[in-house]
Order: sequence, then C-alpha cells, then structure tokens
Amino acid sequence: MSVSDATTALAQRIRSYIAERGFAHNERIPPERSLCTAFGVTRGELRKALDRLEEDGLIWRHVGRGTFIGARPVLNLSDVAYLGELATPAQVITARLAIEPELARLAALHGTRSDFEQIETCTRKCRSAGDWRSYEAWDNNLHHAVAKATHNKLLVHLFDMLNVVRRSTVWARTRTTEAPPRDHHSFAEHEALLRAIVSREPAQAAQQMLHHLQSVSARVLPALGR
Repeated sequence: MSVSDATTALAQRIRSYIAERGFAHNERIPPERSLCTAFGVTRGELRKALDRLEEDGLIWRHVGRGTFIGARPVLNLSDVAYLGELATPAQVITARLAIEPELARLAALHGTRSDFEQIETCTRKCRSAGDWRSYEAWDNNLHHAVAKATHNKLLVHLFDMLNVVRRSTVWARTRTTEAPPRDHHSFAEHEALLRAIVSREPAQAAQQMLHHLQSVSARVLPALGR
C-alpha cells in the first residue's frame, strides 16, 4: 500500500472512530499519544491522517491544547459557548436567512474562477460524502466558500461568527441514517446555487440560497423539536 493510500485508510478509520463516539462540535478528542496507541501507528503517520481530516474541515488543532471536532472557530471557545447558549436553532436560521442570500448575490457578482472552482469542489464533495460528519464538514466548507467569494472581509468575518454558532447548535442532532441518502434535498439545492453563482446571476443566486435555507429550516427545526 502506498503512503497516500495508507494515509487515506487511516483517515477513514479516524472518521469512523469520531462518528462512533459521538464527539460534540468543538469537543477535544484524545491526545495524539493515545490515538497512536489505539490505531497502532506512529506519530508521523497519525499526523498525516489528521492533516487530511483538517483539510476537510472535520477537525482543527491548537498547539498545546489538542485536537478538536469541527472547523477552526474564529472566536475563542468561551465566546463560542456563550453565543451558543444565547442562540436557539430558530434564531440561527433567521440570522442565516438575513445574511446568506446576500452573500450568494455578491458571490455571483464578485467571485473569481478560483472561487467558483472551490464552490464546485465542495458541492461535489457533499454529494459523495460517505457519512454525515463528512457531509456536514463539506457543507460548512461550501457555505464558507460562497462567503469568501464576496471578497468582503467584514462579511466573511460576520458569516464565520454565525457559522460557528450554527454548527455548535445543530451538530449533535440525531440522524436516522449513517450517511445522507442519494436523493438528499440539499444536493440538488447546492447544485442549483452553484449554477446561479457561476452563471453570474446575482438575483437567482440569492433566490437559490433563500430556497435552500428555507428547505433546511423545514427539515432541521422539527428534528430539533423547535
């Protein structure tokens, strides 16, 4: 087995380990020493696999503090916890409806070819995700890529703050399947959003994002009992 294949295989084992133990968003996983023992690998082999998972947005690492679940927060963890306690899922959805359609509109106006390629990659990775955690990580990357394509640093920062609270609020909801079904609604919604942005149709991009978030709201809020 090549080094690349071995890294991919180990990364998948760690994905399964994370999913089986149900770690919460921003929860710290066991230290590298313990993971090396658990998986029977060297520190170097483990770090290559963790690099792969961090690139996918499944984990983030802080030198001296450890490895945490989810994408690296733009706020410190105490601020994340504070905002998460203040916001209900319904409030998070309302905030997303207020902000993200405009981000999509601006992405269609100001995005570059590189931005569009990143959004397309995230859209494709969402559809091919083999488990819910991977899907959620790529969905997070997709919405961040749309925000980044606005080339407005203040709006990206505001989105990042909202997104951290969103993920901490809905991360632990119960799933009835191991992975998104092949006809998962968000796949087609993401692809319609991608087409509108790449075609530089700002009004359509905003409408597609609005439709997507309304669809998410209709599925997520009842599942959370809100």
